[in-house]
Amino acid sequence: MVQVRVLGIALDAARQHIVLLKPLLEEEGVDPRVLPIWIGQQEATSILIAISGEEAPRPLSHDLMKLMLDTLDTRVVRVEVTRIEEGTFYAEITLTGPSGVYVVDARPSDAVALAVRVDAPIWVADDVLDAAGIPAELAEDRNEETEVDEFKRFLDDVDPEDFQG
Repeated sequence: MVQVRVLGIALDAARQHIVLLKPLLEEEGVDPRVLPIWIGQQEATSILIAISGEEAPRPLSHDLMKLMLDTLDTRVVRVEVTRIEEGTFYAEITLTGPSGVYVVDARPSDAVALAVRVDAPIWVADDVLDAAGIPAELAEDRNEETEVDEFKRFLDDVDPEDFQG
């Protein structure tokens, strides 16, 4: 397993959202890699809100998850992207609380959105990073200042009805 951080949210050529996960430590002699995981717009928004320190006008699903865990005196120990099968990523959330330790199956987008809210470590299986990782320079050519400006404009224009399912 490799511990990663959220590098950011990007858009691909088809304007689909991608969360970019970058290893915290880079191995000497190994080209740096980033793991792109395609996610939905709501999950991308939720992750962006959490990593920017902003708050949504109303609590999002991941805020509710955090509140429920806090209420139950349960904490997220770690999040793991465990495998990729036929292009689909799988993740697990490890929780600990008064009734013990539990591992919960989750979509990586939800697991990452929760992890950034509760400051839990995020890990990726070595074989997942090997199979789906891309050279870091491809992901880091983004203009982060432009992304932050676009996100702030989004927050100014967002309407609570935008998050209704």
